[in-house]
Amino acid sequence: MQLFYLPDIAQATLSEAESLHCVKVLRHQTGDTLHVTDGAGHLYQAQILEAKAKACKLHNFQLVREEEPKGFHIHLAIAPTKNIERMEWFVEKTIELGIDQITFLKCQNSERKGINLERMEKKAVGAMKQSLHLRLPQLSEEIPFSTFLKQAEAEQKFIAYVDENHTKHLKNCLKENQRYLVLIGPEGDFTSEEIQYALASGFMPISLGNSRLRTETAGLAACMMCQWVNE
Repeated sequence: MQLFYLPDIAQATLSEAESLHCVKVLRHQTGDTLHVTDGAGHLYQAQILEAKAKACKLHNFQLVREEEPKGFHIHLAIAPTKNIERMEWFVEKTIELGIDQITFLKCQNSERKGINLERMEKKAVGAMKQSLHLRLPQLSEEIPFSTFLKQAEAEQKFIAYVDENHTKHLKNCLKENQRYLVLIGPEGDFTSEEIQYALASGFMPISLGNSRLRTETAGLAACMMCQWVNE
């Protein structure tokens, strides 16, 4: 099934990028039937009314399926890597796995200052469509670490950092059907000050295993464990 993204079904017109892909790449024509999601859990069938490469118009929408809300919520707050392609890979892969929310952190040891959120959102839409998910995860602008902690809410909050004295593995701390929030630091890791601030804010220190993982790999591992405990 080829999935198209139309956040406002009432608008009934695919974006220019989606229209170009539909008409020029896939060569759909007027009268063809498409599968469309609004990114909010709904799958529709619709027919092409006007097959235009810049504005493909649809009609005859029929709701095919409404995705049931999950009993859990995965939120990763992560410091973007210096190599932005690695962070784009992280966004794509965690969305394929079913992440619900990603927040980009600005930490003291962050090597990258700023991200192109619009580009990240395009990567997110592509990953959602490729994996046939019907919900588009929420991506948030980069936010200072201390500011984020003041507003961070979850039933289970964890911070992952390099420490040989860690005895608690994330997979052994997770409970089913919870709202999870995991902090993943930059390539230079969290500072001791940031770690103490997180612990004082109710975050539990955890390990992701014996290997020293790259930032994006650590984020992917955390996402997989949160999914696994709910399988």
